[in-house]
Amino acid sequence: MIDITYENFEADLIAASMRQPVLLDIWAPWCGPCKQLGPVLENLEAEYGGRFTLAKVNADEYPEISGQLSQMFGVRSIPFCVMFVGGQPVDGFVGALPAEQICGFLDKHVPSEGAVAAEAEVAQAEEMVAGGQTFGAVDMLLDALEKDPNNDEARYDLIALMLAEGSDTALQHASLVAEPLRPRTSGPIVEARPAAFVRVLDAVIAVRAEGRPLSTLQEAIAANKRDFAARFELASLHLAMGRNTEAMDELLEIIMRDKAWGEEAPRKLYIGILETMSKPAPKPAAGRGPAGPGAGAAADGKPKLEIAGKAEVPQGDPVIDAYRRKLSMALF
Repeated sequence: MIDITYENFEADLIAASMRQPVLLDIWAPWCGPCKQLGPVLENLEAEYGGRFTLAKVNADEYPEISGQLSQMFGVRSIPFCVMFVGGQPVDGFVGALPAEQICGFLDKHVPSEGAVAAEAEVAQAEEMVAGGQTFGAVDMLLDALEKDPNNDEARYDLIALMLAEGSDTALQHASLVAEPLRPRTSGPIVEARPAAFVRVLDAVIAVRAEGRPLSTLQEAIAANKRDFAARFELASLHLAMGRNTEAMDELLEIIMRDKAWGEEAPRKLYIGILETMSKPAPKPAAGRGPAGPGAGAAADGKPKLEIAGKAEVPQGDPVIDAYRRKLSMALF
């Protein structure tokens, strides 16, 4: 349990919630229900085994913190608890609720034990891949998915490793791993990252199953530069061989000549390749603290609090950025 002050507000609440959920208990010494709730929350923090952090702030001593949160949620009484996730206040509850109800609230925001273990395994597997230990990484990612089937990054990393291996068996396994992603690739709301991995995987599987030899495709294109079917197939073949930029070059040739060809399949695959090459979007970074070094102050001298974290602007990959610009120029 951590006591929140103006000095540690950024580090122990905003920044800390980037790593794991933080439940902030707003209380006061004169509040009877607050005294009832406090021990319940402390017991739950221990029962959850470090999967969330309990923080407390005295509303009388730090009214700017409690006041901003109360105004944000439209709450005028205490005890008032606010859940911070990813640097943002995302949910809350009022009153000295029984432990069972608080557990229901926590379970909406606190990862399960399996999810925590899976996240650690994914991080370790990615380090192994960076060090060239792909075989061990596959086993670790499979174990992570078994612990937490909703861990998307484990699923994406597995698909990428199996695509890199390229064997028929690996592609069959990749298709099974990708199956839970497919419902998220169609309908009124299409999720970009699942759609990208499924589209790239399907293109590789198709060209491996029915594709023509490289020399045949090159001869067809040399005879007719507008043989878009051959170009698309050649792009898919490059993709199957791990040559992403060569694949995008061929797709770009189609897009520049006929944007609508194949119901825009070249553009969709091109975007899919870029997405699979990109790292996941980073979580928002914490804003400046309210009263530490570099903190601002209002005209009345009181601390300026930035309750929510600020979005981090990720550094771009020069290859990905260059191919995004090429696509933009081809489309407009």
